[in-house]
Amino acid sequence: MVFTIEQETLQLSSELEEQLVEDLKNLPENAPEAIVDNNFISTSFLNALGFGLQDRVPEFKTGKGTKAVDYGLRFSKDNDLFLHTQANPHVLIELKGRDINLEYNSNSYKTTFKQLKGYLLSSNCKSAHWGIITNSKHIQLFRKHGKVIFPATPCLEISPENIVDITYKIKKKIEETSRALTVAVYNNKGGVGKTTTVINLAATLTLHKKKVLVVDFDPNQKDLTDSLNINPAEYKFYHCLKDKKDLVDLKQVICPYTKTFKGGKTITFDVIPVDNELAAIDEDQIRTEISFHSLRKKLASVKYDYDYILIDSPPNWKFHSISAVYAADVVLIPTKHNNIRSLQNAAKTIKQYLPEIQQVRQEKTQGLEWGAISLPIFFNGEIISPAARVNAKKAITEIIKKAKVETKIDLTPFFFPRHKPGSNTSIFELSNSAHIANSAFNKLPAVYRYKVVYDYYSQLAKEYFLQ
Repeated sequence: MVFTIEQETLQLSSELEEQLVEDLKNLPENAPEAIVDNNFISTSFLNALGFGLQDRVPEFKTGKGTKAVDYGLRFSKDNDLFLHTQANPHVLIELKGRDINLEYNSNSYKTTFKQLKGYLLSSNCKSAHWGIITNSKHIQLFRKHGKVIFPATPCLEISPENIVDITYKIKKKIEETSRALTVAVYNNKGGVGKTTTVINLAATLTLHKKKVLVVDFDPNQKDLTDSLNINPAEYKFYHCLKDKKDLVDLKQVICPYTKTFKGGKTITFDVIPVDNELAAIDEDQIRTEISFHSLRKKLASVKYDYDYILIDSPPNWKFHSISAVYAADVVLIPTKHNNIRSLQNAAKTIKQYLPEIQQVRQEKTQGLEWGAISLPIFFNGEIISPAARVNAKKAITEIIKKAKVETKIDLTPFFFPRHKPGSNTSIFELSNSAHIANSAFNKLPAVYRYKVVYDYYSQLAKEYFLQ
């Protein structure tokens, strides 16, 4: 993908810019990794990103056996020099030579990303928030949040004409690391437990000492708002979304949901509830008043205040669901093992809806942002017999085969994330519990009342989010 942006003032010195362009121009067409490193990465690229000699460790030991990533990076502070401590990296770089093809979806690209992902999840790299793969012809930036790793940019084609712009944008993203991961919980099928998942996952993450914001963006149902017995604040979400002059602060819309336990311990997560105005507007009217990217823009103002932003989305592919997925970094898809439509719709979301949103996000950001990706599906809250599990996996195998033929998209990682040729078709299962449904009558997340439910959702949180 060729990178183009609107011109703006770049915060790199003219000397750094000139060196960056000159070094790239002088690289041989098929320069091996050592030449790319010595003549471009270590001489100008890392300097342009702002990492001096004391801020970088070549061959950083990841803790994954004896394996090392090409560079670990972290800005040094006072006497805490990263070169000396070699602890708590912020950025990892996996470098290849120009003789290795890193075009998106090439075999070498897939292998290199898998390599980087393994390093980012290694024991010595828990502090890392960013990963980069590059061969000086292509470059891609990845964001890591807990266990979640997703593209922060497309795989960008580098040239002397755009290297300064690309480097500046990557530098800015790294220096302005936002705190929150935004998760849309979505399936184009009702009855799969999206609202229940959002409520109990939020409560569980809060008990794991994470700060969480929940967004009810299913105005027709209002299930989340009603389940928590939340009354909208004086300022309504509808007014905030349609406010193009930023006169209504999103923080004025947020309502706390607080639970006080025996002994005086208090747990709180925040909620943006549905208000009557938002619920009353039909699809045609809302499209004339609010753009589909308004939700993302408004949530950006609080991404430094939370660890997780969870969006409850309606079971359709209309304005609210499109807006939720557009606003998200990742999409979590609950399914039912005994509901073939929920599985088929999960596949449709991954192979059709998400690519559509990714394309729009890339166009909207002039090729800089990738757009939301899907996390692997999970079976949500049903008792599964061995025979039923076999039938579900047979159905999924057929869905995967059909997608490969029709769209050339391999859905295997999204349904069988630990799959190896001929083995391991495990899918995460959120165990069934009558307590989960019954707690809705008490206006209370089930994880706050029942330890068994908390254990279930802790497993979900650890499976997908917590490192």
